[in-house]
Amino acid sequence: MNKPHKVPLRKCVVTREQHPKQTLIRIVKTKDNQVFVDPSGKMNGRGAYVKRSLAVVDKAEKHKILEKHLGIAIPDTIFNQLRTLIQDEV
Repeated sequence: MNKPHKVPLRKCVVTREQHPKQTLIRIVKTKDNQVFVDPSGKMNGRGAYVKRSLAVVDKAEKHKILEKHLGIAIPDTIFNQLRTLIQDEV
Protein backbone atom coordinates (compact mmCIF):
# COMPACT_ATOMS: atom_id res chain seq x y z
CA MET A 1 0.00 0.00 0.00
CA ASN A 2 1.33 3.38 -0.99
CA LYS A 3 0.86 6.21 1.43
CA PRO A 4 -0.65 9.32 -0.16
CA HIS A 5 1.89 12.11 -0.53
CA LYS A 6 1.47 15.06 1.78
CA VAL A 7 0.75 18.27 -0.10
CA PRO A 8 2.95 21.01 1.38
CA LEU A 9 0.85 23.98 2.48
CA ARG A 10 2.03 27.57 2.76
CA LYS A 11 0.30 30.70 3.99
CA CYS A 12 -0.25 33.69 1.70
CA VAL A 13 1.20 36.71 3.52
CA VAL A 14 -1.61 38.91 2.18
CA THR A 15 -4.79 36.84 2.63
CA ARG A 16 -3.46 34.71 5.53
CA GLU A 17 -5.01 31.63 3.86
CA GLN A 18 -3.32 28.24 3.64
CA HIS A 19 -2.87 26.97 0.08
CA PRO A 20 -0.87 24.17 -1.57
CA LYS A 21 2.66 25.44 -2.16
CA GLN A 22 2.36 24.85 -5.93
CA THR A 23 -0.54 27.31 -6.24
CA LEU A 24 1.35 30.22 -4.67
CA ILE A 25 4.16 32.46 -5.94
CA ARG A 26 7.28 32.81 -3.78
CA ILE A 27 9.18 36.05 -3.37
CA VAL A 28 12.61 35.61 -1.83
CA LYS A 29 15.09 37.96 -0.11
CA THR A 30 18.71 36.77 -0.33
CA LYS A 31 21.44 37.35 2.22
CA ASP A 32 22.70 40.16 -0.04
CA ASN A 33 19.33 41.93 0.52
CA GLN A 34 18.25 41.39 -3.08
CA VAL A 35 14.63 40.51 -3.84
CA PHE A 36 13.54 38.08 -6.56
CA VAL A 37 10.40 36.37 -7.76
CA ASP A 38 11.16 32.67 -7.29
CA PRO A 39 9.04 30.58 -9.69
CA SER A 40 10.91 27.37 -8.73
CA GLY A 41 10.30 27.93 -5.01
CA LYS A 42 13.80 26.65 -4.25
CA MET A 43 16.06 29.70 -4.08
CA ASN A 44 18.01 30.25 -0.87
CA GLY A 45 16.80 33.05 1.35
CA ARG A 46 13.80 34.31 3.28
CA GLY A 47 10.61 33.58 1.39
CA ALA A 48 7.12 35.03 1.35
CA TYR A 49 4.23 33.41 -0.50
CA VAL A 50 1.55 35.31 -2.41
CA LYS A 51 -1.68 33.99 -3.92
CA ARG A 52 -1.82 34.02 -7.74
CA SER A 53 -4.31 36.90 -7.96
CA LEU A 54 -3.92 40.42 -9.30
CA ALA A 55 -6.11 41.76 -6.49
CA VAL A 56 -3.81 40.17 -3.91
CA VAL A 57 -0.69 41.59 -5.60
CA ASP A 58 -2.31 45.05 -5.68
CA LYS A 59 -3.18 44.79 -1.98
CA ALA A 60 0.37 43.65 -1.13
CA GLU A 61 1.80 46.67 -2.95
CA LYS A 62 -0.68 49.19 -1.55
CA HIS A 63 -0.29 48.11 2.09
CA LYS A 64 3.46 47.28 1.81
CA ILE A 65 2.81 43.77 3.17
CA LEU A 66 5.84 42.19 1.46
CA GLU A 67 8.09 45.00 2.73
CA LYS A 68 6.93 44.33 6.30
CA HIS A 69 7.29 40.57 5.94
CA LEU A 70 10.76 40.60 4.34
CA GLY A 71 12.03 43.71 6.13
CA ILE A 72 13.26 45.40 2.96
CA ALA A 73 11.95 47.84 0.35
CA ILE A 74 10.37 45.98 -2.57
CA PRO A 75 11.04 47.52 -6.00
CA ASP A 76 8.12 48.11 -8.38
CA THR A 77 9.73 45.67 -10.82
CA ILE A 78 8.91 42.79 -8.45
CA PHE A 79 5.20 43.67 -8.45
CA ASN A 80 5.30 44.04 -12.25
CA GLN A 81 6.91 40.58 -12.55
CA LEU A 82 4.19 39.11 -10.31
CA ARG A 83 1.43 40.68 -12.41
CA THR A 84 3.03 39.45 -15.65
CA LEU A 85 3.39 35.94 -14.21
CA ILE A 86 -0.28 35.86 -13.20
CA GLN A 87 -1.55 37.32 -16.49
CA ASP A 88 0.51 34.84 -18.54
CA GLU A 89 -1.26 31.95 -16.80
CA VAL A 90 -4.76 33.15 -17.66
